[in-house]
Amino acid sequence: MSGPSLSAGQRVVVGVSGSLGSLTALCRAADEARRRDAELWPVLAWEPPGGELGTRRSPAPCVLLDEWRRLAADRLLTALHDAFGDRGPGVPMNALVARGLPGTALVRTADRENDVLVVGAGRRSHWHRAFSRSVGRYCLTHATCPVLAIPPSPLEAQLAAVRRRNAWGLRLDAGRLSSGAGGD
Repeated sequence: MSGPSLSAGQRVVVGVSGSLGSLTALCRAADEARRRDAELWPVLAWEPPGGELGTRRSPAPCVLLDEWRRLAADRLLTALHDAFGDRGPGVPMNALVARGLPGTALVRTADRENDVLVVGAGRRSHWHRAFSRSVGRYCLTHATCPVLAIPPSPLEAQLAAVRRRNAWGLRLDAGRLSSGAGGD
């Protein structure tokens, strides 16, 4: 008589926001779930605009909460489609939309000792570290299960540079482009 497999009930919980970094973490989490023969749990955390205080001031909070939750679910479905297309992740999946701060929602979801929590490590600039909350850092310090922090894709830095250039309105020199393409 054989007992349950070691991976029975194992889950790989991953934070999803739709950003390039979270899509990288989502794909890595799916690989980890396949490797461990575990279930994939993508989690998108959301809060009402203006936080909980803003909800209390709303004339129809229940209607707005339902709409914000629906928008969060749509964002999660879009991220899953962006990562896996129509083929899916190749493992059993239980997608979850959780109300609350991302770090808190992820740690609350990955509450089993045999869970693995996968988070994007985020940007590494001094400016970003100083002025924004780090979901990854929160998860590393509060989770009771192993946490796998996925570094940003190298393409993310190149994309950020293009966005900065576009934000400053720097234009490409069309003359240089046509001469490089073997014009006249």
